[in-house]
Amino acid sequence: MAQERKKGTVTDQKANFVFGKINYQLLLASIAVVILGFILMAGKTDIYSFTKITLAPIVVVAGFALGFVAILKDPNKQKNK
Repeated sequence: MAQERKKGTVTDQKANFVFGKINYQLLLASIAVVILGFILMAGKTDIYSFTKITLAPIVVVAGFALGFVAILKDPNKQKNK
């Protein structure tokens, strides 16, 4: 039961993605923020500094929150004009 194709016809199928362009951009931004947070946590000297104890965990949590927003944002929702 093979499908027959007519010569000269091309079926145009548009790829349907689950997320929109803005969702992928936000997801990439969230990955970058999480990586930045882990970079701030890295190092062997002065492990009790403000950057490693307070700032870096806040940056990591903010990155995960941005990822959560990227997943939940509706790409089909239009602004009211």
